[in-house]
Amino acid sequence: MAQITPQLVKELRDKTGAGMGDCKNALQESDGDMQKAIEILRKKGAASAAKRADRSANEGLVISKVTDDKKTAVIVEINCETDFVSRNAEFERFANSVAGALLLNDAANLDELLKLTFEGNTVQDILNDMLAKFSEKIEIRRFEKIKSDGYIADYIHAGSRLSVLVESSTDKISDKAHAHLRDIAMQIAAMKPTFIHREQVSAEQIEKEKEIEKEKAITEGKKPEIADRIATGKLEKFFQEQCLLEQTFVKDPAKTIADVIKEISADLGVDINIKSFRRYFLGEEL
Repeated sequence: MAQITPQLVKELRDKTGAGMGDCKNALQESDGDMQKAIEILRKKGAASAAKRADRSANEGLVISKVTDDKKTAVIVEINCETDFVSRNAEFERFANSVAGALLLNDAANLDELLKLTFEGNTVQDILNDMLAKFSEKIEIRRFEKIKSDGYIADYIHAGSRLSVLVESSTDKISDKAHAHLRDIAMQIAAMKPTFIHREQVSAEQIEKEKEIEKEKAITEGKKPEIADRIATGKLEKFFQEQCLLEQTFVKDPAKTIADVIKEISADLGVDINIKSFRRYFLGEEL
């Protein structure tokens, strides 16, 4: 049997980040073979994941990445159990590796994502490495990839707990237009719109909102006909709060986001619109 020296154990620890005891045991099991020891640690991480399945994982990171041409973007939420792990540099590298793998390849679901490779390793192997390093539940909670013929801007809030992607309709861009689109991404982060414009709100949703406001007014003692008018007025407020284009621009309350879009169009010399957006906040209900 090969001699398992402290230097060999340290080398494996440097490669994997696993505990000294785990590294020593893996080297003994592999008879000193470094690659086999790494595989043993990965398998240990995968096996231990099942034991942690019933734990709560409410911490983590939200990462977004955009290609240099701004036509492809990904957004990913990865969870762990504690803030200590989420702030660890290894966990941050893991999150960025998952996002990087998805940016370079397509995956329709988690199983396909885990099979993707990044810098020579599959996402599953990288995840197993993380599970071997940290005695916590670690999971890829959700992800999306956008491919556009326009321009995608992103914004990651400090701490990487909130991220936004905004897709515009034009691939013609300027520094000023880019800055405005990033402002819109920040607006979405702060104000949490549900829709881009009021035409996206279903008739059922509108009736539901009107009924809620009407019932409130009647409960406050208003007559039904008065309550109906109040509900109609409240519906306008709902549109202004929930529809991105109707929101007051946080950086300049004299403007709406629709006004900002007009400024971008004027600067570029072409009419643009917001085609879609994604907003991920760590741990939010889905």
